[in-house]
Amino acid sequence: MTARSGGSASELGRSQPSSFPLMAPSQLEWLYGRNPVLETLRAGRRVVRQLQVAHGVERQGALATALSLAEAAGIPIEQVPRRTLDSMPGTHQGIAAQVEPFPYASLADLLEAAAEASEPALFLLLDLIQNPQNLGTLLRTAEAVGVHGVILPPRRGVGVTPAVVAASAGASEHLLIAVENLAQAITRLKQAEVWIYGLERSAEARPIDAADLSGAAGLVIGSEGEGMRRLVRESCDFLLQLPMRGRIDSLNAAVAGSIALYAFWAARGYPGIVEPPAAR
Repeated sequence: MTARSGGSASELGRSQPSSFPLMAPSQLEWLYGRNPVLETLRAGRRVVRQLQVAHGVERQGALATALSLAEAAGIPIEQVPRRTLDSMPGTHQGIAAQVEPFPYASLADLLEAAAEASEPALFLLLDLIQNPQNLGTLLRTAEAVGVHGVILPPRRGVGVTPAVVAASAGASEHLLIAVENLAQAITRLKQAEVWIYGLERSAEARPIDAADLSGAAGLVIGSEGEGMRRLVRESCDFLLQLPMRGRIDSLNAAVAGSIALYAFWAARGYPGIVEPPAAR
């Protein structure tokens, strides 16, 4: 197989403005949890309006780092009763951040980031993933293996909501994520010499370890239960499956997609690998 050519995502850092544009309260979001808030501040891509911290919470670990970053950026920090944060839908761990909506990128941004990388491009395309936990898990894995961009459909699938940010432990804030018609996005990726692989459990799909995954690639993960839509599936250059031996004949979409992402990264020799910290 001749690899379609391709090439780390460029940072889209945003500084904290001295004055905020007018935005209705309904357009703002509350992110909750220590790692999601910390990674949002570290990424610097969203405008953070304020932090709320529960009375009595100990300033240590990720929370301490988040507060230091917020103070350095001049972001207001309000001490509130814990019950104020308890009204949020998820586990807040004593801290929440009011932010502007997630800054989606364009497909052109993703292609540019890949072209600037010194490695084959790797994109993740998610076809109608509807469970926030599944999307968050896939985004966390995508960030961990260095995916150059993620593409979501404009309708019927979940977007980057506060629940997804929490499920990703804040990894979503470091990713370039575009919202595009998947079939049209696949066409543009192919024009950029990217091979498209669909992951499914079927007789037509080849075992993932029998495929060449080392070239520029886009991995498509279908929705929970339904898999890929027909047009998306037919647009794939190759279909892949994960070998299984148990009585259960399929894996959760997030689990299967995460395993496949690591297979692509392994096929490239783990470029950019970060060694774990030394034991204390």
